[in-house]
Amino acid sequence: MILDLPDAEATHKLGVTLGRSLPAGTIILLEGDLGAGKTTLVQGIAEGLEIPDSIESPTFTLINEYLSGRIPLYHLDLYRLETEEVEGLHLESYWDGLEMDLGIVAIEWAERLPYKPDNYLQICLSYYDHGRQIELIGDPQLLDWLLQSMISIPVVPE
Repeated sequence: MILDLPDAEATHKLGVTLGRSLPAGTIILLEGDLGAGKTTLVQGIAEGLEIPDSIESPTFTLINEYLSGRIPLYHLDLYRLETEEVEGLHLESYWDGLEMDLGIVAIEWAERLPYKPDNYLQICLSYYDHGRQIELIGDPQLLDWLLQSMISIPVVPE
């Protein structure tokens, strides 16, 4: 599914919709160039989860955990890492529910993951002169639900 987002506000609004609706255990793999809107989307997700903290990209800290919302948000940024370095972080602990509470896991620069979880929503963001475009890849039922919940955002034909 491809969506056209006219500006950063629409990207943020999409994130709010996701944060209000997605269940604990959802893994979001975010891909896109610098400035494409990955962090803006995660800021919206945090708002939808009712997280009062300021959300910044964890480029240098790698992982920010926000536990004060309806459900936890785990925000990861793999920008500064090589694929081989990511493997040693054992990121699966964020989605297997064994070591911490299940939450929403949002991973920026997810293309650096050497492995992917079994189930995930992949969001590829790109920008152009008149806004942003995102491609959503994932379970067809989840994509249908997203389409229904975001009826005000125009869909770009493939």
